[in-house]
Amino acid sequence: MTGISATPDDLLARRDRAFGRGAKLFYDEPLHLVRGLGASLFDTAGRRYVDMYNNVPCVGHAHPRIVEAMARQQATLNTHSRYLSEPAIALAERLTARQRVTESAVFSCSGTEAIEIALRMARMATAAQGIVCTNHTYHGNNTVVGALTNLPAGDTRHADIRSIPFPELLRPITPGIAEEALADAYVESLKAAIDDLKASGQGFAALILCPILANEGLPDIPETFMAKAAALVRAEGGLIIADEVQAGYGRSGTWWGYDHVGLTPDIVVTGKPMGVGLPLAATCARRDVVEQFRAETRYFNTFAASPLQGAVGLAVLDVIEEEGLVEHARTLGAELKAALRQRLGHTPGLIDVRGKGLFLAAEFVDADGNPDAHRAFTLVCALRREGFLTSVDGAFNNCVKIRPPLVLPRADAMAFLDAFDRVCASA
Repeated sequence: MTGISATPDDLLARRDRAFGRGAKLFYDEPLHLVRGLGASLFDTAGRRYVDMYNNVPCVGHAHPRIVEAMARQQATLNTHSRYLSEPAIALAERLTARQRVTESAVFSCSGTEAIEIALRMARMATAAQGIVCTNHTYHGNNTVVGALTNLPAGDTRHADIRSIPFPELLRPITPGIAEEALADAYVESLKAAIDDLKASGQGFAALILCPILANEGLPDIPETFMAKAAALVRAEGGLIIADEVQAGYGRSGTWWGYDHVGLTPDIVVTGKPMGVGLPLAATCARRDVVEQFRAETRYFNTFAASPLQGAVGLAVLDVIEEEGLVEHARTLGAELKAALRQRLGHTPGLIDVRGKGLFLAAEFVDADGNPDAHRAFTLVCALRREGFLTSVDGAFNNCVKIRPPLVLPRADAMAFLDAFDRVCASA
């Protein structure tokens, strides 16, 4: 059976059979989308939804420049990386120049692959195995990278991984102390994790984190934590891996999330928005780190560093630069955040609004001040019925996650605020 099923229930039943029951869907009522354009998505009935969630199409759904670049290159040539390719080489040059802290790139097809490459690079460069992450992070899906996901602090089931509490001001690990002292407390937890890895014989290879702590719920962190953590990591002989899959490519109102937090990484990982739907990711580092990885692994990926990846990746950079999307994310994001923060104290359960650029989190708690995941999900579903697509996020799933394509029109952002007020009032 092919084509569109007569009813959503029919399509859902087919999906359960084809994918296996349990494949996740958004919302309490599944949404069947058939078309996208810019920051708009359309369902089978032609109803328009404002996309306030998807960061993969960062330059907008079906951008004509990207469509044209993809079709032109595929119609001309697409081979693997064992032939010379001007587009792929040019993409590596532009990407590393844009990052300022890297020199060479290894391309892959997903964030998971790119993170695994970063871990392997760090381990080879340091001759150590130990990795430190936060206790509510997510970096990918395979066995190696997936072991980092939501690993409780102090958990030693993975001999080569330790996690630390993610730094935040709203629910700090040591309540009631000054911000500088709190930064030091979090650095102490990092020092303890490093010491434990060294004592176990694993050694210390790297600290990995998203600079804006996206999956942790974009918490506001002690201002000096990142710089102090970086100094400690380097003093202990480790490297810093910045996972920019969500924070990068203008999402946070600057090109990279690390620009916001005083962090200078050794390895930078990018993914999702690089190809706006075409599988494309990169692991970038100093040339000597990359060349050691290549020498020791003979890494090859059939679909990576291809002419098609290069052409599409270059087109994405062109659009972001020429359409001023980083500045747009910064200015519109600041306006949207300020407007949402005006609701604090007036919107039931809304305890905090935080984030950078066009990546915001509105956090909800219950009457006792505990994270209210049920309310957040209820609001997300109600916003969907209002025509605005969001999701839940954060360590406790109690944040409404706002992460639209960078081309989001201001009028749609203002309309979202009206819808947000309506659903919060009626929830």
